[in-house]
Amino acid sequence: MALNFSDTEIAFKNKSNSSLTKATWLFKSFNYPFIVEKGPLIAVWALKWHLPFMRRLVRNTIFSQFCGGETVDESMKVVKELSTANIKSILDYSVEGEENEANFDATRNEILRTIAAAKTNKSIAFSVFKSTGIARIALLEKVDEVYRKALNEKKFLPLSELREVLTTDEFAEIERTYKRFTDLCDTAAAAQVRLFVDAEETWIQNTLDAWTEAMMLKHNKESAVIYNTIQMYRHDRITYTKRLLEIAQENSFYIGLKIVRGAYMEKERERAIAMNYPSPIHIDKESCDKDYDNVVHFCVLSDRISICAGTHNEESSLKLTQWMKEQNCTPSNARFFFAQLLGMSDNLSFNLAASGYEVAKYVPYGPVLSVLPYLARRAQENSSVKGQVGRELGLIKQEQQRRKKN
Repeated sequence: MALNFSDTEIAFKNKSNSSLTKATWLFKSFNYPFIVEKGPLIAVWALKWHLPFMRRLVRNTIFSQFCGGETVDESMKVVKELSTANIKSILDYSVEGEENEANFDATRNEILRTIAAAKTNKSIAFSVFKSTGIARIALLEKVDEVYRKALNEKKFLPLSELREVLTTDEFAEIERTYKRFTDLCDTAAAAQVRLFVDAEETWIQNTLDAWTEAMMLKHNKESAVIYNTIQMYRHDRITYTKRLLEIAQENSFYIGLKIVRGAYMEKERERAIAMNYPSPIHIDKESCDKDYDNVVHFCVLSDRISICAGTHNEESSLKLTQWMKEQNCTPSNARFFFAQLLGMSDNLSFNLAASGYEVAKYVPYGPVLSVLPYLARRAQENSSVKGQVGRELGLIKQEQQRRKKN
């Protein structure tokens, strides 16, 4: 089947007329800055004061559009619905808790539940976690320079070498942190569940790159199970990927990469200005787009690298399908996944899946109040990405008109 990202009959095959109408009103609301900026704050206040109407409002609008449910079990309804269109799921525990050991352990335990679910349900393609959900940011930042030097020297740094830069209590804390990290990776590998380690800000990413590479060395001997995430708004990520491939070839392991454009651009630029160091971010969108496509092409050419292309960009998605064909890779080749967020870019997800490509939707879940920060970012993302709201509304309108004619 020829790819046609404008085929709304396929894109919205799982959506009822009422669902499309609700989505129309939701995306229209993203055009109003007050709703985007103040709406989440008002919702948090109302939910904390246990006002039931607000919980119903949030749950029946933005929550139902972008989240699978409040628990793993509740999210299985969405997982099953997506599977009918040959789209797999990525259960994403999107709760952002306070920085304390109890919350870190609770988050680790919740991610373990997603791994257990993926082990028994082939419709769940990956598990995923954010390291800042199981680790104190300031602690990761304190050791980041040590890991940066080790990465540049292509060294796998033993945890014991951090004693020189940490106090006794801090070293005990990072041992507990690293154990949470390795618990997740070890469990996923034992279950043969592919696991994404999400990307974070540059000032802690060296630590996470080093830890993830150590887990790749340990577990990716036969195929990619542990995946790192690279944010291509950073101008150094192609260099990083090429260095990683050299290390993988030297040490005989496979690489897993989730490739995204990125999520912390404004914060990164502001910090670089405030602390007077060169910005790690591309100067413009065109440079970012070019690097995104270049690194995807680089990965396609190496059978040692498996990728998940996390993008809502039609052109980048189409390029990947063309490069796969050039390398005689079938759409169902397990080295390649396309991924989009639940509730967005269904024209990409459903049409790619209908053409036989491996596609996964991020399915965030968690208690309504706890996932509001995530939902706020989705609203801001839709309102700030050029043309995103217009594209979503245009496609919905096109499908509504098609249905009226039929």
